[in-house]
Amino acid sequence: MKRLLILTVLVALPASAELVDRIAAVVNKDIIALSEVEGRAQGELQRIRAEGGDPQKRSEQREAAMKRSLDMLIGEKLMEGQLRELNIDVSDAEVDLGIEDVKRQNQIDGEQFEKLLMQEGYSMSSYRGFMKKHLARLKLINLKVRSKVKVSDEDVKGEYAKLSKMESEDAEVHARHLLVQVAPKATADQVEAAHKKAIALAAEARQAGVDFIELAKKKSEGPSAADGGDLGFFRRGVMVPEFERAAFNLPVGGISDPIRTKFGWHVIKVEERRAVAAKSFEELRDQIRNRMMAQQLEKYTDQYINELRAQAVVDVKL
Repeated sequence: MKRLLILTVLVALPASAELVDRIAAVVNKDIIALSEVEGRAQGELQRIRAEGGDPQKRSEQREAAMKRSLDMLIGEKLMEGQLRELNIDVSDAEVDLGIEDVKRQNQIDGEQFEKLLMQEGYSMSSYRGFMKKHLARLKLINLKVRSKVKVSDEDVKGEYAKLSKMESEDAEVHARHLLVQVAPKATADQVEAAHKKAIALAAEARQAGVDFIELAKKKSEGPSAADGGDLGFFRRGVMVPEFERAAFNLPVGGISDPIRTKFGWHVIKVEERRAVAAKSFEELRDQIRNRMMAQQLEKYTDQYINELRAQAVVDVKL
């Protein structure tokens, strides 16, 4: 999306109008407010602020994060228009099943689920609204896009050949970490305070004679603290990208500077590194097929949204 000139939306009040929000884009007749874009980009914007560095680079990163968020919101508005046009709806029973599926996949019960929702800024009512919209969009994608997704056995075998070659040349690492947690809705000051705490822990971990395991047991805020921050052996593609890059670039015995992920700030230590043999085709076949289908579905969904956008009136002001 192009760079925004931001308009203001005013509430019609007598004599003195009150500023409520600003317009980021208009999709046909639907408005996307700047606050929606900032809310969607909140996690990325907090990370950018916390990492500091060159102001020009931060400005470019912020603009890119806002653009990605606005693109997503425009796509959602376009799909909402299609949902209305096609009379696609989601029942309360379908929402119930969707929520139960989330609980089952994450192996959590109702009480844990509600606590997690609160941490993410949702009430049960607002999360049900989110789930209803999510399931409706899935119905639309299944109707308009799913039939285009085709992955043959030969495609899967070809992908396995590439993957097994890469894995046979790669290694897996055994790592531990110290975690300083950052809440999803943390302010910039809270993120920076956690960052400073993680910097101090990294410095302490590098001191001569300091036992990383004992330090993790005493000061890590992650679920692995009781095990001395032990994460066991893992290959590429298992951890979140930021964590993985740091772990695989460290030498054995190396301790990282704090690494930011959605969970907080991590200080990583690599204990061991070893070569691994590739898994068999039978072990990976379904996983590879599912991944390839998901990639195709994403590609065709993007194409579908671009087609909708070409037919719509989209006025970007950000």
